[in-house]
Amino acid sequence: MTAGSLALEGITRRFGGHVAVNDISLEVPSGELLALIGASGSGKTTTLRIAAGYEVPDSGRVLFDGKDITGLPPQKRGFGMVFQHYALFPHMSVGENVGFGLEARAVPKAQRRQRAQSALASVGLENAVDRTIQSLSGGEQQRVALARALVIEPKVLLMDEPLSNLDPTLRQSTRDELRAMLHRVGVPALFVTHDQEDAFAIADRIALIRKGRLLQIGTAEDLYDRPVSLDVAEFIGRATIVPAEDMGERVAVTIGGVRRELAATHPGGGNGAIKNPLVVLRPDALEIAPDDATAWRGEVVNRRFTGGSAVYRVRTADEVEIEVESSNMRMREGDTTGVIVAREPVPVVSGE
Repeated sequence: MTAGSLALEGITRRFGGHVAVNDISLEVPSGELLALIGASGSGKTTTLRIAAGYEVPDSGRVLFDGKDITGLPPQKRGFGMVFQHYALFPHMSVGENVGFGLEARAVPKAQRRQRAQSALASVGLENAVDRTIQSLSGGEQQRVALARALVIEPKVLLMDEPLSNLDPTLRQSTRDELRAMLHRVGVPALFVTHDQEDAFAIADRIALIRKGRLLQIGTAEDLYDRPVSLDVAEFIGRATIVPAEDMGERVAVTIGGVRRELAATHPGGGNGAIKNPLVVLRPDALEIAPDDATAWRGEVVNRRFTGGSAVYRVRTADEVEIEVESSNMRMREGDTTGVIVAREPVPVVSGE
């Protein structure tokens, strides 16, 4: 275990007969941002609450810097927490909100104000110390909540859906600000989100949880380009997933009567044949090729403009619908076109 890291070892949590978290182990080194993602009810928020001390696991341990802190209550852990709805006090000024955790630690009033101003400056709100909470935008409130978590100089930063209340435009700009801020702080940061774009934009690594189990942990590129299972391939990003003939380092895919052989990646990095192989065709790994005689051919049944590109859904003669992201924006619904693979290797997963 690295110095200053947060680790969960074999964490399991049950609520009656329901297993919310099932034998999860992970480590967040100092300075790393790890995102927990998954569908609603997957166990990601329960995992975060166990790390914070608000839930006690039925089995397993929570470690910080190699020391077992499973039995420590939240106020004794020294962790900063940013809640989904920020939990700011409307009757307090911005500075009082930020300094609230210091008051509970018996820090003198003058020092609380000074440290609150410093924390607000770190999130770009140095002139907001005397403002009311009601006068702030959603993005500003999010930064106040983050400043309140940072002012106590936390050993670990924990965040539950930190961007969920922001509108799409503000959300995009806040992602970059949040990532830069968290890297400056340099402590382990664990955050829950259901939004893959948030996770891809902010996190150094991503842990995907399904029905309480950890399916895969790695970089965004790992989960997108090298999924270890069909569940990961279906959850992360978008894809056309079709049966294939696995030949080790290569895979053969037949769509609409046209057979193509492609370089392939396998779960775990191996290249041995797997049972019931399925190939994962990502939209950005494909290209529209109307005049290519070797292409999989079909009819454009849907077209979505995305700015610098278009996303097409092409239905082949055997009823396979292939989603393609292309800079070729001339095609329209009802047109016949071809689809080729523009980027290899393609992932292969087991359908079992």
